[in-house]
Amino acid sequence: MDPNVKDPNGSMPSKEPSRRRRRKSELSPTVLGSKQLKVSLLRDQVLNLLRQAIVEMQLKPGDLLVERELIEWTGVSRATIREALRQLTAEGLVQTIPQKGTIVASPSPTEARELFEIRAMLEGLAARQFTERASDKDRKDIKAAVRRLERLVSSGSDVRTLLQAKNQFYGILLRGAYNNTLHSLLSSLQARIAVLRATSMSHPGRPQESVQEVRAVVEASERGDGAAAEEACVWHVRQAARYALEKLAEGP
Repeated sequence: MDPNVKDPNGSMPSKEPSRRRRRKSELSPTVLGSKQLKVSLLRDQVLNLLRQAIVEMQLKPGDLLVERELIEWTGVSRATIREALRQLTAEGLVQTIPQKGTIVASPSPTEARELFEIRAMLEGLAARQFTERASDKDRKDIKAAVRRLERLVSSGSDVRTLLQAKNQFYGILLRGAYNNTLHSLLSSLQARIAVLRATSMSHPGRPQESVQEVRAVVEASERGDGAAAEEACVWHVRQAARYALEKLAEGP
């Protein structure tokens, strides 16, 4: 409307109010919710980034985690880094040592042994239930995952690549077990298990043995022998435990 034109009531239209910064109290719930969501997503992204770096051994046990360096690396605030470190501490992946600072945690032999014992029971059950419940697609996918792992080992791929392939295998195994509680229990331990898996897979000759062991799990499952699949999976975990515990005993 022309500013010189009167409205139907005969009065002059008011001028557009000058722009001003809105106070937080004036922001709509939608705007506030959007900002909170962005902060939450950023925090989760940083947490996943740091967790992945630890699991894939980019950040190794005993490495000092300096806040300033992490801020420069991730480009986020000090508060976000501290929150991520608190969560990683709760997961057992980092620890704070007085007079030294926050470091990537190295599980003690006792902690590692306990984790392997739990892992053997849960993953053995997963193998049995996969045999009993998996769909044709699940069976096809897990065989493809084993073949991929075989190719990577044969080509001399690095530990990080092998771990990704092993994670794919276990993801299919758990999916095909169709047990949500089992999946939840193993997921809660996944990060700590992955660190130990990296420790065992870095042992010379272990990748080749690992391929043979997971192939035995799949072959037993293909025969429909749930007990044999469970036994093969438990053996696989126990062999991994043997190498990892030897490595931990050597110290950093």
